[in-house]
Amino acid sequence: MEKDATTYLKEKGIKPSVQRIAIMRYLMEHRTHPTVDDIYKALSPSIPTLSKTTVYNTMTLFADSGAVLALSIDAKNTHYDAFIELHAHFKCKNCKMIFDLPCPDIKLEQYKGFRIDEVEVYYYGICKNCDENHCN
Repeated sequence: MEKDATTYLKEKGIKPSVQRIAIMRYLMEHRTHPTVDDIYKALSPSIPTLSKTTVYNTMTLFADSGAVLALSIDAKNTHYDAFIELHAHFKCKNCKMIFDLPCPDIKLEQYKGFRIDEVEVYYYGICKNCDENHCN
């Protein structure tokens, strides 16, 4: 993303606050598909007033506003992605990392009579690094 966090939040109709800006900036700079816990652990040392509840509520607001994608690729945790363009996700069964992949060519026009608002494509397997290092 090339916009700064404050501008992006305003464009999405979200009132910027110090905590919201910090969280969005973190998401924009770290394309690691973090969880609420990951975000909290990364930001709490520099924002002592930050709580896990604030991060959770902020991520819910961001997802509901279309500012981030909430990924259900992991059965235990929701992961978040600030890259909201159409793309797929791959989760390595070994290292548990989540990677962005190009989305397959999906012909949405073939579904006449349906209004499709969202497409989620998830792949699971072994990533290149784990495969090359025989970690599986």
